[in-house]
Amino acid sequence: MAQRALPAGRYSKQGGKSRARWTRWVLLAVAVAVGALVAFVGYRNLGTKPIEAKQTAFTILGDDRVQVSFEVSRDQPERAAVCIIRARSKDGDEAGRREVLVPPGNSLVVETTVLRSSKPPVTGEVFGCSYQVPPYLSTS
Repeated sequence: MAQRALPAGRYSKQGGKSRARWTRWVLLAVAVAVGALVAFVGYRNLGTKPIEAKQTAFTILGDDRVQVSFEVSRDQPERAAVCIIRARSKDGDEAGRREVLVPPGNSLVVETTVLRSSKPPVTGEVFGCSYQVPPYLSTS
């Protein structure tokens, strides 16, 4: 079987190679950009946090109160922080919540607070902490 000749100028061998080369560079640039974005998001979400807290103990003081002790570690001890502490009832509902001011001081602080609950509490826990202290909690 004889091979047919392609019409001149319609199917350039060189044009296909340059397009493939250009496409390869574009795909490589997109892959690098996506990789950088994934690395950045992973670092922001999984990297060290500026302020962290963990519950160290809780004591049920009755059907309407719980005492919670917690430890706060922060990277900027000269700044005040606020931690949200909450009580949970047997059915898992949040039965009480309190914002606790953590004044400037050491990088590792242990705090204890008592909070009221609307249902009999079964646990007290730290919901989270932040450096964004509301004005009504500020001591200045």
